[in-house]
Amino acid sequence: MTAPRRRGRPAAGAAVDTRQAILDAARTQFAAKGFTGASMRAIAAEAGVDASLISHYFGDKSRLLVATMELPVNPIEKIATVVEGGPDGMAERLLRTFLGAWDPHREVFSTLVRTTLGSGDGQAPMLQLARNVLITSLLSVLEGDDRELRANLIAGQLIGMATMRYVVRLEPLAGATVDEVVRLYAPSLQRLIGSDTP
Repeated sequence: MTAPRRRGRPAAGAAVDTRQAILDAARTQFAAKGFTGASMRAIAAEAGVDASLISHYFGDKSRLLVATMELPVNPIEKIATVVEGGPDGMAERLLRTFLGAWDPHREVFSTLVRTTLGSGDGQAPMLQLARNVLITSLLSVLEGDDRELRANLIAGQLIGMATMRYVVRLEPLAGATVDEVVRLYAPSLQRLIGSDTP
């Protein structure tokens, strides 16, 4: 017989086990069904907990996805600081935030990119993160009928740069300073964003 779901907040000693059970269930659900197909209710059922505990520990589904990846930085918080300033100058903010977060953790992110690209899995966590955090955040700022395509192109350029800088380690990109990358790359990204401000 399946154990009944636990309601309310768990006792202090059970909190770590409950949180881990949710993370394990979420990884399974995201891998099998993708971000959109994995419901909070299904994750809670697999973890054997009440769905309210997911919100208690993680907030929303995007934050739960990020938590399953155990990244050294929180991309939701990082991208929020980028988009809150609006489209003007967003390319520079995006690049500085991206490189500032990834450069100190090159090995972690190179492994993540390499695993994602090598798997051929359209539901790989990094691709789900790109679609449901980065692209969704960009869409809240971009304007125009082609904004979805432009958001995808921006995400593609960032992932491509990460591949060359952290995985392939192609010089001189791998060793370029943040200022050098921003100076040369921000104008083309800014054109995709759509503001006149470089």
